[in-house]
Amino acid sequence: MTKLRPLSLILALGLGLGTTAPVLARDGLAGPYLAGRLASRESDYRTAADFFIRALVSDPTNPALLENAVVAQIGRGTVEKALPSVEAMGKLGAESQFADLVVLADFARKGEFEAAVAALEAGRSSGPLVDGLYRAWALVGMGRMSEATVAFDEVANGQGTRIFGLYHKALALASVGDFEGADHIFSGEEGGPLRATKRGVIAHSQVLSQLERNADAIELIDATFGEGGEATIADLRARLAAGETLPFALVDGATGGVAEVFYTVASALQVESTDHITLAYARMAEYIAPDDADAVLLCAEILEAQGQYELATEAFDRIPRENPAFLSAELGRADALIAGDRVDAAIEVLKQLAKDRADRPDIWSALGDTYRRQERYGEAADAYDKAIGALTGEERGQWIVYYTRAIANERQKNWDKAEADFRKALELNPDQPSVLNYLGYSYLERKENYDEALSMIERAVAARPDDGAIVDSLGWALYRLGRYDEAVGHMEKAVELMPVDPVVNDHLGDVYWAVDRKREAEFQWKRALSFEPDTEEEAARIRRKLEIGLDAVLQEEGSEPLAVTKNGN
Repeated sequence: MTKLRPLSLILALGLGLGTTAPVLARDGLAGPYLAGRLASRESDYRTAADFFIRALVSDPTNPALLENAVVAQIGRGTVEKALPSVEAMGKLGAESQFADLVVLADFARKGEFEAAVAALEAGRSSGPLVDGLYRAWALVGMGRMSEATVAFDEVANGQGTRIFGLYHKALALASVGDFEGADHIFSGEEGGPLRATKRGVIAHSQVLSQLERNADAIELIDATFGEGGEATIADLRARLAAGETLPFALVDGATGGVAEVFYTVASALQVESTDHITLAYARMAEYIAPDDADAVLLCAEILEAQGQYELATEAFDRIPRENPAFLSAELGRADALIAGDRVDAAIEVLKQLAKDRADRPDIWSALGDTYRRQERYGEAADAYDKAIGALTGEERGQWIVYYTRAIANERQKNWDKAEADFRKALELNPDQPSVLNYLGYSYLERKENYDEALSMIERAVAARPDDGAIVDSLGWALYRLGRYDEAVGHMEKAVELMPVDPVVNDHLGDVYWAVDRKREAEFQWKRALSFEPDTEEEAARIRRKLEIGLDAVLQEEGSEPLAVTKNGN
C-alpha cells in the first residue's frame, strides 16, 4: 500500500499513519491485489476489502496485503472484521499504525485499560497526541485519577495541543463528578478559553446543570448558537428551560472518553481533509461508541465527501427515530441519496419527514430544492409555499426560501409571483448578490427596467467580482443598453472565469458582433455550440447566427436591430 498523503494538520498535531512495503505480485495474487488497490484509491471500501481478502487466500502472511485489508475493513465500518488481520500482522511482527488504531480501539471498547497502557508502552501508537490523551483516559479507567490529570496536563502543555488537553481534562473531571473543576476549565479560568464546539457546549451545559445553573447553560447556548441551532441543541435547551437537571452524559467514563479522543481528532482533521486517515479516526470513535450519534454522523459526512454514497446512506440510516439527531441524519441521508443519483428515494425521505414534521420550514425547503433541481417547478413552488407558511417571525436568513420560490415561479412563467418573491428576498437581505443578479438578469431578458437591472448587477459584481455568471450579467446588461464597447471587457472576463459555459461564450459572440469583430463573434458562437447548450432551441439560434449573422436573426425575431439600439433611437 502506498504511503498516504501527508496533511499539514496531521503534522501540526504530530500524527501520522505509516504503511508497510508494497506487495510483490505472484501467481494468483496480481489480479485481486490490483483490483483491490484500484478500489482503495477510489475509496470503494467494500470492493477493496473483498479483493484483498481474496488476495490473502493466495498469500495469507503478506504484511502489506494484511494492512490493505485492515484499511478497507476500517473504511467500510466493519472494524471487528479487521481484528484477525491485525492479529496476523502482530504474529509477523509487522508494524502498522492502522493495525495499532484497531488494537487500541478494541481495548477501549472492552474496557481493558491496563492492557491498553501496556500496548502503548510496548510501542503501539495512534500518533503522539492521541497516545497522550488515550493514556490519560486509560488511567481514569484504572481509577488513577491523580495520575490522569497530570497526563492531561502534559498534553495541554505540548506544542499546539493545549485545547485538546484541557478539553479532555474537563470531560474527565466531569465524568468522576468534579463539576466545579470541569466548569473551571470550560469557563476559561484555567488555561484560557476553549474553542466553542458543539460537543464542548453540550458538555459544559450538562456540567452547569449539575451545578444547578440551568440559566447559565441557556445563556451559553444562546450566545453560541443564537435563537436557532439544530435539533440536538434545541432539545438540550428545551430540557434546561423546563428545569430538568441534566446528567453529564457526553462521555460515559473512560471508554467514552477514548471514543471522544478519536472523534475530536477526526473532527479537527475533517476541516482540512476527508481522506482515509480522517475516516480511520472517525471509525474508531464509532466502533468504541456505536450509539454516539455524532460519531456516526461524522463517518457519514466523510463517506459522502469521498463519494461513497451507499455507505454514507447506511450510516445516516443508523440514527434511531427517537434520537434528537434523527432529523439531521434524515436530511443528510436525503443529500447522500441525491448525490448517489437516487433522487426519487431522497424525495420519499423528505416527504415522510415533512409529513411527520410539517412545522419545520427547513424540511419543506429541502424538498423544494430537490424538486427544483429536477426541474419539477410546480412541486417545488408548492413545497416552498409550505416552507414559508411554517416560518415564524421574520429574519434576514429567510431570504433564501423566497429566492428559491421566486426561481420556481419564474421558471413556470409566473412572473408576478416571482418578482414579488425576489423583492421580498431583497427586503430581507438588500445586498444579496445572487438575488440582485437573478432579478437584474431577468429584467434584461424581459427587456424592461434596464437602468435598475444594471444597478442591481453592478452591486452584485462589486460583491462577487470573480463570479463568472454575475460578470456575464453585467456585460449583457451593457449590451442590452447599447453600450457595446463597455460590454466587451466584462464579457471577456466572464469567459475567462467560465471558459466552457455555452451561454457566456454565446453572449461574447453577440458582443463581438455588435462592435464589428465578426470573425471573433463566429469563433465564440462555434465554441458555444461545442459546449452543448442546454436546449436545442438555444443551439438552433446559435447555428442560425452562424448562417446569416446576428443582425438578420434579430430581424427574423422582430427585435430591434443593433444599429437602432446602439444609436438609442
